[in-house]
Amino acid sequence: MSNIRVLVGTRKGAFILTSDGKRKRWKVEGPHFAGWEIYHMKGSPVEPNRLYASQTSAWFGQIIQRSDDGGRTWDTPGGGPATNPQGMPMGESNQFVYDGVPGTHQWYDGTQHPWEFKRVWHLEPSLDDPDHVYAGVEDAALFESKDGGKSWQELSGLRKHDTGPKWQPGAGGMCLHTILLDPKDPKRMSIAISAAGAFRTDDGGKTWKPINRGLHSQYIPDPTAEVGHCVHRIAMHPSRPNTLFMQKHWDVMRSDDAGDSWREVSGNLPSDFGFPIDVHTHEPETIYVVPIKSDSEHFPPDGKLRVYRSRTGGNEWEALTKGLPQRNCYVNVLRDAMSVDALDPCGVYFGTTGGQVYASADGGDSWASIVRDLPAVLSVEVQTLT
Repeated sequence: MSNIRVLVGTRKGAFILTSDGKRKRWKVEGPHFAGWEIYHMKGSPVEPNRLYASQTSAWFGQIIQRSDDGGRTWDTPGGGPATNPQGMPMGESNQFVYDGVPGTHQWYDGTQHPWEFKRVWHLEPSLDDPDHVYAGVEDAALFESKDGGKSWQELSGLRKHDTGPKWQPGAGGMCLHTILLDPKDPKRMSIAISAAGAFRTDDGGKTWKPINRGLHSQYIPDPTAEVGHCVHRIAMHPSRPNTLFMQKHWDVMRSDDAGDSWREVSGNLPSDFGFPIDVHTHEPETIYVVPIKSDSEHFPPDGKLRVYRSRTGGNEWEALTKGLPQRNCYVNVLRDAMSVDALDPCGVYFGTTGGQVYASADGGDSWASIVRDLPAVLSVEVQTLT
């Protein structure tokens, strides 16, 4: 029988939840890195016990942690906090400038505004090599390591895109938070930046193109501009990498041409504002979102925590409420805090800013809290272990 490992990053440490295939009883381990913000943890799809974690502190800076035994022990392959952000070089032409704030670093590359390294938002291990991992950072940039996190190189074509000077930070910062690897084309990758939009490379990161046609954002001077849209999250099913689903700052969107064009599929949602979006493991047209009231009121409409599911790829949505609090609930679910397992029936998981992690072992029909009273949850990733 398969086992499940849930990797939970929080404001004050990392937690690892494990269960067997029945998903009824859970063991909670942690906190790892107690007191540190763990923005994201994720395991390699080819070596499940290889885990990566983004450990950050406004005072001590950024560390990439790695485990080779499923999280029992950890090491820092690139060393501890330093003025060089975890071995992430900016190239010989850049001049390092320290601005006096511990953990915050700036470079000038001679062509754009100062680039400030703050933290790693998202780690995405490659699909075929456990030592190859990508990192999306703030300010928005994309790095990769091919030696298990010991050293990093920037895929500089993204940050040097001619639209770069037009990128602006969202409320949470100018972060690169989503990295989607195409399982059918190793040279294709899609990323999302708040608040610039979505971009795609078809040549392994050398060149990039904005993929925002069809997005409409009333909060920017040109609502249909090439860049400037605040994309909260993008998801895809690995069997259909050309079909992308997006939760935007207002609007749930869909693309069937790898992002070249988008159409709105918010349909009958009570609010089309939210952060996470994910796809059912076995049903590519089944997607999940967690609406919140508005961009100024980050809590569920009417104080009722509801996951919404569409079995038709959007437009038609049903509220999933069984086992979720339906009164006086004012938590939020952040962009990286939802994930699915590979069992049948599919398990769906999400964490809240109130420190609860909820799980459904039946595709969302019913829910149970598998752990409570954690620090605010920043990310949830699930591994199905055979």
